[in-house]
Amino acid sequence: MTDGIEAVTRSALALALDAASMRQQAIAANIANANVVGYVPQRVSFEAQMVEVQRSMEQSGRIDAFALAQVRPNIEPAVDDAGVPRQVQLDVEAADMARNAVHYQALVKGLSRHFSLLSMAASDGRK
Repeated sequence: MTDGIEAVTRSALALALDAASMRQQAIAANIANANVVGYVPQRVSFEAQMVEVQRSMEQSGRIDAFALAQVRPNIEPAVDDAGVPRQVQLDVEAADMARNAVHYQALVKGLSRHFSLLSMAASDGRK
C-alpha cells in the first residue's frame, strides 16, 4: 500500500512530537531527582529507530505511514560506556530542556502549516 505524502508527513510529525514530549518528561524527571541517591538518569532513544526506518526506505525505495507508526521512542537509562549511571548535571539538563522545547515548538508550527495547506486544498484555495 502506497501512502500519499500527506499521511507520511502527518505520521512523521506526530512521531517526532511524541518523541519530543517523552524527552521533555525524561529531562524533567532527571531534574526532579538530581539529588536522589541511587537515581539513574533517563534519556530518550529515538534517532536509532529513525535510522532503521531510513535504512528500510533505502532498501525498498519508499516509506509509508504504517512503517512510521511502528516506530516508538524508548526511555533508557543514561549510562556511560562501562554501564555506570551518569551524574545528573542540572545545567546540562536545563539546556537540553530548552533545546527540546524549541524543537517541540518548531514541530507544532510545522504541523500547523501542514494542516493549513490541507485546509486550503480542501477549500479550493478560498478562505
